[in-house]
Formats: sequence, C-alpha cells, structure tokens
Amino acid sequence: MKANLMNETKRKWSIAIHGGAGGGPATWSEAKRAARSDGLERALQKGADLLKQGAAAIDVVEAVIVVFEDDANFNAGRGAVLTEDGVAELDASIMDGRTAACGAVASVTKVKNPISLARLVMTQTPHVLLVGKGADEFAEDQSSALVTPDYFMSRQPEVTDDNTPPHFGTVGCVAYDSLGNVAAGTSTGGTTKKLPGRVGDSPIIGAGTYATNDACAVSCTGLGEEFIRACVAYDLVAQMRYAGRSLEQAVDEVMVTRLAKDVGGLIAVSNHGRIVMQHNTPGMNCGMAHGDGQWMTSLALSGGRFAP
Repeated sequence: MKANLMNETKRKWSIAIHGGAGGGPATWSEAKRAARSDGLERALQKGADLLKQGAAAIDVVEAVIVVFEDDANFNAGRGAVLTEDGVAELDASIMDGRTAACGAVASVTKVKNPISLARLVMTQTPHVLLVGKGADEFAEDQSSALVTPDYFMSRQPEVTDDNTPPHFGTVGCVAYDSLGNVAAGTSTGGTTKKLPGRVGDSPIIGAGTYATNDACAVSCTGLGEEFIRACVAYDLVAQMRYAGRSLEQAVDEVMVTRLAKDVGGLIAVSNHGRIVMQHNTPGMNCGMAHGDGQWMTSLALSGGRFAP
C-alpha cells in the first residue's frame, strides 16, 4: 500500500537540515549560539541555491553536508569529537531515493569529508559500507582530501561545554529536487569519549539514513544505539508504504511511541516535498526551505516539532 498523498501538494523543491540534537541552547554561551546559527544558515543557503539551479537531490545532500563537515562548530568532519584514546573516528552515509543506491563509511581517521567518501563507496564499489583501515585506504586510492590528526584537534572550544548537557552535533540533510527525487545523508564524529571502534546509527542505512522516492528521505540524530535498535529511518518508510500513513503520522509514531524521551530527533521530506522535523530533546539545530520561499532555522523547535 502506498502512502496516502492524494491531498498533498507537490512542492517545487524542498530541503531540511540538522546540526544535532541534545542539550538546549539556553545553556550555551552567546558565541556558541551565534556560531551554530550561522552554520545552519550557510548550509541551508548552499542547498537552496543548488536546488534553485535545478541540482539533483543527491548532489545537494553531499554539498550541504560538506559545508557542515568543514565547520568546526559541528560534530562532523573538522569538529568531530574524540574517542577515549583521543582519536577522531568519523562516520557518514548517503542514499539516493531515485535508485536506492547508497554508500557509507565508519571509523575513518584521516578523511576531510566523510560524506564524499561515502558517496564514492556508493558509486565506485559494489559495496555499501567500508570501515576503519580499509575505508581510509580506499580514500587514498580515490585521491580523497586527507588530513592529519591535528586537523580534528583544532576545533573551537565553544563546540563542547563541560558543564552543559551533551549535544549530539551529528549533521544531516534531506532534499527533494525539481524532478521529484529525494536523497538523504548523515555525518558524525560519534559520541565524546566513545570506545575506539564504536559505530552509531549515522552510517547505518535504515537506522540513521534512508531515502526512497516512493515514500520519503530521513536523517536522524541523537543516541545512535537507540536509533539502531528501532531501525528508525526505515521504520518511517515502512509505515508510509505498508500502513498508508502520512509522513507526520509516521514521525509521531516513532518519536513519541517507539523512542524514549531525550533520545534525539530527525528530519524528513516526503516524495511530494513536505517536511517534518521533530525532536524529544531540549534542542535540535535544524532548518528548512521550500521553493515557494518558506525559510527557517532554529536551535530548538517550539514544542519539539515542525510540520506546517
């Protein structure tokens, strides 16, 4: 059964982004709030500009996440947190809703932009997920931009406040392009002082990321283990496919019923361009734009939900 979209108007294009869920911005310094807000605006502007030009959703997702990965204020790429051994181990995944093609990397240690490497796994190999040493070697073979460990040590101190609740600064993007295709991607440095080799939901297709043109595109953020256990990203798709639920209904079911409070949040866009963003934590850095001119960014959604 297909999702019931008879009364849903198709958008010209749509995009949603997130920069992580967790502790609320009320506890942050003004400098940190400003840096996060600026990062969201720049990432969203990048994606909106590309969509206006007719870019494909999959290209938009990669480009937007690269903006986040290059910004030390988010827990992805340059701003990645460190394991208990003091090493950055980065994860990312990307999926094209038009073809179901997907790629992911986990525990990479010297890749500047893991999301781009994940896409190379998708396009240049028969595999979906490469991890650790093998993924780093693949990056070298593909002439990906590489960095030394000190690149990940240079992030600004405002990224982590020792006396505030944790904020899981995982980044993600979902997009719906002018041809009606959707795509999703997620990138993260994981959790602070994680065990070496720990992998959360961000590089797991079906848990932290999923996209299909017959339903929606999803990117998650929060406590990765919980999102893996609930298969959150694919669960939304399954509800729309087999139960005929709307995107809003599917997101509510997951965020309210299946996940415990203070676990995290997600962003999603339907195959008509409708956006839903929701979190059950004090904050979630996020934003969205439609081709009709609607635009917003926020460090914490009012009521924890955006579904206009």
